Amino acid sequence: MEGRTAWSRNVGTPLREFLGTETGSAVGLLAAAILALVWANVDAASYADVWSTTFSIRVGHSGVSQDLQHWVNDGLMTFFFFVVGLEARREFDLGELRERRRFALPLLAGIGGMLVPVGIYLAINAGHASAHGWGTAMSTDTAFALGMLALVGPRFSGRLRAFMLTVVVVDDVVALLVIATVYTTTLTAMPLVVGAGFLAAVLVIRYLGIRRGLPYAALGAAMWVAVFKSGVDPVIVGLVMGLLTYAYPAARVDLERATNLFRLFREQPTPELARSAQVGLESAISPNERLQHLYHPWSSYVIVPLFALANTGIPISGGFLTRAFSSPVTLGILVAYVVGKPVGIVGTSWVAAMLSRGRLRLPVGWAALAGGGAIAGIGFTVSLLIASLAFHGAQLQEAKLGVLSAAACAALLSWLVFRATAVLPASMRARLLIGPAEAIVDLAAEVDPERDHIRGRPDAHVTLVEYGDFECPYCGQAEPVVRELLADYGDVRYVWRHLPLTDVHPHAQLAAEASEAAAEQGAFWEMHDLLLDRQDALRRPDLEGYARELGLDVDRFADALRTHEHAARVADDVDSSELSGDSGTPTFFINGRLHYGAYDIGSLTASVRAAKARALATESRQALDSARAT
Repeated sequence: MEGRTAWSRNVGTPLREFLGTETGSAVGLLAAAILALVWANVDAASYADVWSTTFSIRVGHSGVSQDLQHWVNDGLMTFFFFVVGLEARREFDLGELRERRRFALPLLAGIGGMLVPVGIYLAINAGHASAHGWGTAMSTDTAFALGMLALVGPRFSGRLRAFMLTVVVVDDVVALLVIATVYTTTLTAMPLVVGAGFLAAVLVIRYLGIRRGLPYAALGAAMWVAVFKSGVDPVIVGLVMGLLTYAYPAARVDLERATNLFRLFREQPTPELARSAQVGLESAISPNERLQHLYHPWSSYVIVPLFALANTGIPISGGFLTRAFSSPVTLGILVAYVVGKPVGIVGTSWVAAMLSRGRLRLPVGWAALAGGGAIAGIGFTVSLLIASLAFHGAQLQEAKLGVLSAAACAALLSWLVFRATAVLPASMRARLLIGPAEAIVDLAAEVDPERDHIRGRPDAHVTLVEYGDFECPYCGQAEPVVRELLADYGDVRYVWRHLPLTDVHPHAQLAAEASEAAAEQGAFWEMHDLLLDRQDALRRPDLEGYARELGLDVDRFADALRTHEHAARVADDVDSSELSGDSGTPTFFINGRLHYGAYDIGSLTASVRAAKARALATESRQALDSARAT
């Protein structure tokens, strides 16, 4: 049931797929860190020898030469930050942050979540030379933190994950700026100017509408070399390139063009038409989604574990632990992350919400934010990067131990917060986890009981709208799932709207009109069920046979089909689907919000439960506000 029509923009489930991959990445990262610790304690010499091996790339007299550990840290991690930038841009263009006012609070929370830990670290290290390593205590690891949040967080944590993604991207950006300025020991101006020139070239070709990947890859690689030669850590190039990559839904005109190109190839399968069809299909999907699909698995399952393997191997002994846990470096990092991160994120959010008099609202409840703030204490990737720049020798080992210890304590603290919330009464738990913020509404046309076809309870807390095509096989597969959901869950009203994909389903338009002709005689749902059950027989004689089978006035039904009496009604649904950003079938909206992902019973039930919980939390808040007012 993972399938969709091939032209649907919902191939992949951007935020959910991203976070699902991060969950697996967190497990891989943890395994790699344990392997590095075992390796470094079994044979420290071989561990050091492997990662200090020099590797060079030279063209003539110029080139880049680094040891293997720095190739991982400076080279491969560029791709990691590229993927982070892609996902942040997608959220900004299509996700929760497309309403720009929703960006202000996570931005402030991200800044507060850095300033408080840095202040704690500086207080603990005041008067010590180690104070210069304050940058080690500021940044959250995107992959590890979001992966652990998926493991220990509540089931209905999509908004929390989106909020925390913005928070960690903010501190990633600031941390990379700190690396580029504070921890750059030597700065050469000319290569930096050249790098800025390559960035300008990227902006120019993007403005010109060039969508081929090769020019961007070449300019990005050249920019990386220029920034590296300047003395600035070049991983910032990856984040910048990711943030510059647009995300947008597939337009119907692009999908129809891709369909026509594929049809030409089907009629005449030549290499030229094959290439044309391939380009047409690729151009229908935004570069952001294509690149995420390509690079995210490599980032999660190869690059991040390699980074952990290269950077977390520290020899551990009783003497080392005693010395480290009395060291201001280890203690400063540990307390900064475990205490400073949640205090900074929650405290800044509370102050911003109070000072804005409710204009800035959390997308989640305070308990969810506290759990998310605690998980932000996992500062792995960027922390280790900065530690390797700020410290050397024994202090570097102490800093690594502080980062690893903070990650373990932060995960435990987050788990405790969410477990404590889980034992509270349901209404209180909903308020503390879900919060008062209104959901973004993607559905352009509100449900109208006088016009729309509705199944289920009219006063249900959850409204499930499906845009469907009677000839689409995936709509046929989804229909029994919807029936099971209505039967088992109960508190749902279901709405069918038409989206006949006439460029690939020649009988879909007439079938949609037939259902409206049946609706005129009070038999919409009976005809709806027949059409989805018999999708291979939707010609005019078949449709008239179904009308006869249902006991309808066949002459009146046939006249409606012949004159296309209900074509305008179907066209209205198609128009509303385009305004809602929909382009494939089946597409579901749950309480007005587009449902990303699979439409099996488990996925739809989880989304429906989350929507009901949000609706109940809103009702509870409104009742509480009303009681206070009286």
